[in-house]
Amino acid sequence: MWIQWIAMIGVLIIVSFGIAAIYGRYRWQLDSDSLRAKLINGQQTIKPKIYDQREIEGLPDPVQRFFQTVLKDGQAIVTSVSLSQEGKFNMSETEDQWSPFTATQLVTTQRPGFDWDARIQMALGLNAFVHDTYLLGGGSLHASLLGLFTVADVRGTPEAAQGELLRFFAETTWYPTALLPSQGVRWEAIDNTSARATFTDGTTTVSLVFRFNAEGTISTMRAEARYRDKLTTMPWSGRFWEYSVCNGMLIPLEGEVGWEYPEGTRLYFKGRITEIHYEFAL
Repeated sequence: MWIQWIAMIGVLIIVSFGIAAIYGRYRWQLDSDSLRAKLINGQQTIKPKIYDQREIEGLPDPVQRFFQTVLKDGQAIVTSVSLSQEGKFNMSETEDQWSPFTATQLVTTQRPGFDWDARIQMALGLNAFVHDTYLLGGGSLHASLLGLFTVADVRGTPEAAQGELLRFFAETTWYPTALLPSQGVRWEAIDNTSARATFTDGTTTVSLVFRFNAEGTISTMRAEARYRDKLTTMPWSGRFWEYSVCNGMLIPLEGEVGWEYPEGTRLYFKGRITEIHYEFAL
C-alpha cells in the first residue's frame, strides 16, 4: 500500500511541476508580448529611407571601406529586426560553466531598442528565462526560474541604460545601416584598421571602438567601460565572424562577448544567428 502512495505522490509532484512550467511559460510570454508591443509603438520615422554612398564621404578610411563592403548604394534603411539565436552562456564569473541557450530578439533602430528573450538550460532540466532589454531610453535585466521565480531584476538606473545601449550599439553589425552618420552615429579616426563610434539616445551616450579586418568588415568591438552594476565598470569586448549576405547586407552570423579582466578576457556569451528578418523604411 505504501508503495502505491509513494507512486501517487510522485505523479502529483510531476503533474504539479508540469502545470507550474506551463503557467510560467504563459506568464513570461505575456511579458514578452507587452515589451515588444512597446518597442514597436515607440518607433520613430526614419530619414533618409535609402542609403546614399555619398553620405560616407569624409569618414575615416576604414569606416568608408566598411560601408562599401557591407552595403550597396540604394540599400533601404533597416527599421526593425527579428532574429533567432542559439549558443552557450557562461553561468560563472570565475570558471567555465557553459549552458546551452536559445533566444529570440526584436530590435528597433529608431527609437533604438531591443528585447532579448532567452531560455538557458539549467541543471535538472530547468530553464532560466531571461529578458535583456533596452526600451524607450531605459535598460533592464530580468531573470526568472521557470518564468515564475525571479532571480535577478535590474531596471530603471542610468547604469542599466548605459549597459544596454552599449549592447544595442555593438549589435549594429547585424543591422549596419544603423551605423550611418544619418542615423546619429559620429565616427572618429584612430588608425588604419580601427575607429571610434559614438551614439546618443536621450540622456545616454555610448562609445565603441570598432576594429576592421582585411576584408573590410568589423572583426571586434570594445568599450573602455561598461557598467556591470551601479558601482562597477569594466572593459567589455567581443568579436564577430562568418559573414553572410542577408537582404543585400553583409552581416556576421557568429559572435562572442566577454569582460576584460587584468589576467585576460573571460567570455560569457557565444552565439549564432539561426534566422533573421528585416523591416525597412520604404
